[in-house]
Amino acid sequence: MENLNYADMTGRAIRELCRSGSFDRPTAGVALGYAQVNLVVLRAEAAREFEDFCRANPKPCPLLETTAPGDPEPHRLALGSDVRTDLPRYRVLTNGECIDRPTSITAYWPDAPSDFVAFLIGCSFTFETALIKAGIPVRHIEECRNVPMYRTNMACTSAGRFHGPMVVSMRPMTPEHAELAARITAAFPRVHGAPIHTGNPAAIGITELNRPDYGDAVSIRSGEIPVFWACGVTPMEAILRAKLDIAITHEPGHMLVTDISDESLGDATLGGAA
Repeated sequence: MENLNYADMTGRAIRELCRSGSFDRPTAGVALGYAQVNLVVLRAEAAREFEDFCRANPKPCPLLETTAPGDPEPHRLALGSDVRTDLPRYRVLTNGECIDRPTSITAYWPDAPSDFVAFLIGCSFTFETALIKAGIPVRHIEECRNVPMYRTNMACTSAGRFHGPMVVSMRPMTPEHAELAARITAAFPRVHGAPIHTGNPAAIGITELNRPDYGDAVSIRSGEIPVFWACGVTPMEAILRAKLDIAITHEPGHMLVTDISDESLGDATLGGAA
């Protein structure tokens, strides 16, 4: 299995590996060219409030698809997939705490009638192919690590029970690459778009870059600056504060790889995507 070239696989092939239990790692750099999405699963009674939260916070929570209650298949993004088995790993949240990090959530969402609703939210891994094509190194891919993610001091707009800080992902770059990356990613508003901050991390409440709240620390080389994008882990912070009886998210960095292309989520009229 270690000899497989995950980067050249399709989204469907990666999902099949997840479903069989053969793939359990972050999805950055896999199935290049296929869009990736964050996952949130909630009971139907909380779905409207959460949808309102996403619409109030489109930068960290760009909502791409919502399934019907009880249906684990995202029909637009990945026909034939099952969000209960097709991600590498999940987090199960109960009353404000993470109680499990399984590789399948069928024990929590069985085939019997269910009122669970799945939300698929845009992920910044989607625009990394465009960065790589433009000659911009993506450090966590180079170092085979999970992207570093941090809580900030920027509060999201509340909606009902859902509130909390924005989470950001970080990629170190030279100032020249940071400027180009901002133009490229501005063309992908449905997967977080342009950076929300560049430079001094303390300005957004981050005190230690080498100690991310989620993911792995990466090397920052001489002459590079940290560039921060809104992150799809933000909903998990809001769900933890809502203290629902049960909710499920992806394990940070472990996404659903879809069948649609990266380019289909971009807008060449915005920012001049490469």
